[in-house]
Order: sequence, then C-alpha cells, then structure tokens
Amino acid sequence: MGKLDGKKIVIIGDRDGIPGPAIEECIKTTGADVVFSSTECFV
Repeated sequence: MGKLDGKKIVIIGDRDGIPGPAIEECIKTTGADVVFSSTECFV
C-alpha cells in the first residue's frame, strides 16, 4: 500500500514542461484516482 493509494488527484500539466497526460500515466501506477487532468499554457 503506497502513500497515494486510494487518494483523488488533480493534475495540471504545463505545455512547455510536462503535459498532463504524461503525469497521469505515471500517477495511475500508484493506485491513485485521477479525477481531473489538463495541460495549460502559462504565459
């Protein structure tokens, strides 16, 4: 049982950094529940 097991996660990725879907794929392996994932442009 990991630290994120059963937790709900909100992901906001960066267009010029790490996009949301890439972070989401990593988080899914932890057992956490991704409730929102998005990639934004911060300028």
